[in-house]
Amino acid sequence: MVGRLENIWIKRARRGQMDYADAAELVAGRGILGNADQGGWRQVTLVDTATWDEVVEAMAAPVDPVLRRANLLVSGIRLTHTRGRVLRIGTCRLRIRGETRPCALMDQAEPGLQAALDPGWRGGVFAQVLDDGAITVGDPVAWA
Repeated sequence: MVGRLENIWIKRARRGQMDYADAAELVAGRGILGNADQGGWRQVTLVDTATWDEVVEAMAAPVDPVLRRANLLVSGIRLTHTRGRVLRIGTCRLRIRGETRPCALMDQAEPGLQAALDPGWRGGVFAQVLDDGAITVGDPVAWA
């Protein structure tokens, strides 16, 4: 199954604003160039549109996915329970390291969002970047 990269957001500072980007540069072992979070296990965070639809349903109101504060939004691929799998976005590979657990910042952005994100990996995943390269909104997304 092939999906699509729908959105890219880059966080300019810890707990800072998420800026939309049409394209981004991935750096192996580091993350997204210019993103506040670099290195470590949580180099890039991702959420998928099908799971986000479940969050919106739980909230019973439209909620912009930027409030999740993930770096990438993908469609056509489910990210739940994928720890250890390798995802290809364009020409770059990312290894899924685990579930992104929602924190109190979610309720500051939208009351009730933390609870809506809590069950079943709804908070998305975090990944390690394996390849240097550019990604662009619209790039194909598939399991490697």
